[in-house]
Amino acid sequence: MAVSIKAEKRDESKNPRQVRAEGKLPATVYGKGQESVSVQVNAKEFLTEYKKDKEATFELKVDKKSFNVKVKDVQTNYRTDEKLNVQFVVV
Repeated sequence: MAVSIKAEKRDESKNPRQVRAEGKLPATVYGKGQESVSVQVNAKEFLTEYKKDKEATFELKVDKKSFNVKVKDVQTNYRTDEKLNVQFVVV
């Protein structure tokens, strides 16, 4: 069963630090035969579900599109353990 998470297209005028300051986590959705999409997800919501099951399938809802994705990579600041970026791959 996929865990549903709302995402929104990322405002490219803001740098990732500004996005994280708003409580969002910058992310990229990509897959075979599809262009990559820069999105942002609610950091608290994502991390809560990710900690429960790191291999879970997520249903990302971006505008009117929906993607079934798995987490490919989570970039972490090794000093503070702050999550910096997430890469999702479409399954």
